[in-house]
Amino acid sequence: MEMLKAAASKAVGTKAVLRALTAGQAACVFVASDIDTFLYQKVTRACAEANVPVHKVESNKELGRVCGLKIGCAAAAVLK
Repeated sequence: MEMLKAAASKAVGTKAVLRALTAGQAACVFVASDIDTFLYQKVTRACAEANVPVHKVESNKELGRVCGLKIGCAAAAVLK
């Protein structure tokens, strides 16, 4: 989580993370374990296809807080 907090550039949100993975820009991905199962599997599958490490976070509220948001966040990525 410290890596995400200190990152100079990051993608926040499921759509942005999936775009970064497709473009080959994601270095690692953080995904909340309490999100919808379909979204969770979609993000983790995309990470596996792109050979990008995935870090599980307990809650989307915690992930959103680390990203500087006042709301929850399903996924976030540290960009290269």
